[in-house]
Amino acid sequence: SKGIPPPRGVLLYGPPGTGKTMIAKAIANEVGAHVTVINGPEIISKFYGESESRLRQIFAEASLRHPSIIFIDELDALCPKREGAQNEVEKRVVASLLTLMDGIGSEGSEGQLLVLGATNRPHALDAALRRPGRFDKEIEIGIPNAQDRLDILLKLLKKVPHSLTAEQLSQLADSAHGYVGADLAALCKEAGLYALRRALGKRPNLLDTEVAGSVMIAFNDFLQGMNDVRPSAMREVAIDVPKVSWSDIGGLEDVKLKLKQAVEWPLKHPESFIRMGIQPPKGVLLYGPPGCSKTMIAKALAHESGLNFLAVKGPELMNKYVGESERAVREIFRKARAVSPSILFFDEIDALAVERGNSSGAGNVADRVLAQLLTEMDGIEQLKDVTILAATNRPDMIDKALLRPGRIDRIIYVPLPDAATRREIFKLHFQSMPVSDEVCLAELVERTQKYSGAEVKLPGAGAQNGFQMHARFPLNASSSDHYRWSPKVSMAAAVPWW
Repeated sequence: SKGIPPPRGVLLYGPPGTGKTMIAKAIANEVGAHVTVINGPEIISKFYGESESRLRQIFAEASLRHPSIIFIDELDALCPKREGAQNEVEKRVVASLLTLMDGIGSEGSEGQLLVLGATNRPHALDAALRRPGRFDKEIEIGIPNAQDRLDILLKLLKKVPHSLTAEQLSQLADSAHGYVGADLAALCKEAGLYALRRALGKRPNLLDTEVAGSVMIAFNDFLQGMNDVRPSAMREVAIDVPKVSWSDIGGLEDVKLKLKQAVEWPLKHPESFIRMGIQPPKGVLLYGPPGCSKTMIAKALAHESGLNFLAVKGPELMNKYVGESERAVREIFRKARAVSPSILFFDEIDALAVERGNSSGAGNVADRVLAQLLTEMDGIEQLKDVTILAATNRPDMIDKALLRPGRIDRIIYVPLPDAATRREIFKLHFQSMPVSDEVCLAELVERTQKYSGAEVKLPGAGAQNGFQMHARFPLNASSSDHYRWSPKVSMAAAVPWW
């Protein structure tokens, strides 16, 4: 009546598992509309003209039932870009859908028929389908934030017996970075299985009727379940984050604190940084001599922070085909954004971000990769809740554009271990093996000046020397003293390679 035509189509797009299909069903239920569901691949037929005929029939039936919603799931499978279509069937289906959507409301039933589409690949849809007059509205269904995850968990656990307090639920929602609705539903099922195993382990002879009343999901069940259920976006890039803690790294307390302040604090307490007007760093570079625990520090940060951690080794992204290396860089950043807050770790970044003009090879692939890396870090699309962590022992090889503020904001030097740090490293390694009483820790610390952390790991080399010296003793000898770490056989390994 106001002269404003209602939308003919609404496109819901976002990562898999975010609830696009559920939202479409909820809309239909709320307005009391008749729903016709089309799953993209199901309508395609091998016979000429049958796919278009099915589509016309569905629209004709829906137009007779007012109000009506046609929901097309996996729209990208039904209507891909025509220039990239594999066969003529796909092109004809796209043309038919365009014609049918243009005809909505022509019989005086304007606003009584709506087409809802859902896809997780909006860039793969034909451009003509996304213009105004067809899919007028495009709504992104993104990855839920902490408050949304809490709301989803409360709804999922409404009819489930559990002993979680409000504080524990909030903690669980905060720690489930990157989890979508489907992941949280899978997590609840996994936690339920852990609770069931625990109940049956205590009383294995329980009857089925008794099991239901004795199973109660606890907070620890969810923590165990999170080890098995990873965020959907992380499954294709799943890496096993080593169980390395800060206590496993001897010394370097100043480096650890700087890294926590630059990486962990902004991602865990973003509201505090916003309130104080502090712009958190986008990237941190760890540099220093080889063997000084740069990679190990990154592993410890990944484990201790509990954030999603994606590791990339510089040379892995290089590809001999033109454009593939840049595409790999774009893809790794897309995944990092999808599971934010996250840490993207580039090991040996000097192989990836070599100074421009110094690279060689067909088409200067290194220059193009660097340009793509700079664009992703500081381009038009904001890199939000993703921190870049890089490690190198050749900072002079890295292009200066990468090291400017706004990209790599913090540069942290990881030095050779001093006497106190070497003492801590020795103590850590001595905990896991028998050591002779003759060992003088102070002498070892004194004689290993200018050693890196990797070179200080003498117990392995010393124990091997000791084993070789005492090899004449049988392996089943009663005394274990033959194989104790001794300075007499181990200091030979303490000679610097230079």
